[in-house]
Amino acid sequence: MRVIKLKPLSICETNSYLVISQQNNAVLIDAPYDAPYILEELKANNCTLKQIFLTHGHFDHIGAVADLVEATGCDVYIHPLDEKMLRTGDEMLATLFRSKGYKCYNGDVKLFTENDILRLDELEFDILETPGHTPGSVCYICGDAMFSGDTLFSRSIGRTDLEGGNFQQMKKSLSRIADLGGDLTIYPGHMGTTTLDTERKYNPYLRENAGGGY
Repeated sequence: MRVIKLKPLSICETNSYLVISQQNNAVLIDAPYDAPYILEELKANNCTLKQIFLTHGHFDHIGAVADLVEATGCDVYIHPLDEKMLRTGDEMLATLFRSKGYKCYNGDVKLFTENDILRLDELEFDILETPGHTPGSVCYICGDAMFSGDTLFSRSIGRTDLEGGNFQQMKKSLSRIADLGGDLTIYPGHMGTTTLDTERKYNPYLRENAGGGY
């Protein structure tokens, strides 16, 4: 498995990641607006986009979905509680941030819950439902990597004051993350890469909601 962190995109400097299998097929974790750049990165890394896994439905994570599906025919995965944001282009939040260029996506999607395992070639992605930032926020875990979207950042967490946010749900989600076994490399939706052990030690929000006495 290769993980390629793409440059931050959109007005919110949103992270996205290519997860590439041994067969050079790729999953894109989140799709911020700039499909031409993402397509160039796929070409540069000699891989074929097969799937887009969305951590949640905010505009800065979905803006390139429609164009990428048109260009590649890839499948799109999102939690059912956030599907409506994908369908509307998350217009409210895009307007709030005065963002241009996002698109809604009205094509086929594949819905899931955390009881499912998503697969591409030899790669298996476990799903952890982590509501709080949005109702349908999820984290994807593949091997020793976790793609945490806007739930967990380096030393911080995602906002809960936007529509659909819920701080009490976020606290429960953070508790679940803190209590995961072992260490993981955390690839967040914003800011830099970190590790779960580091966040257990230094992230005040994760420490406060840990059940294991970290």
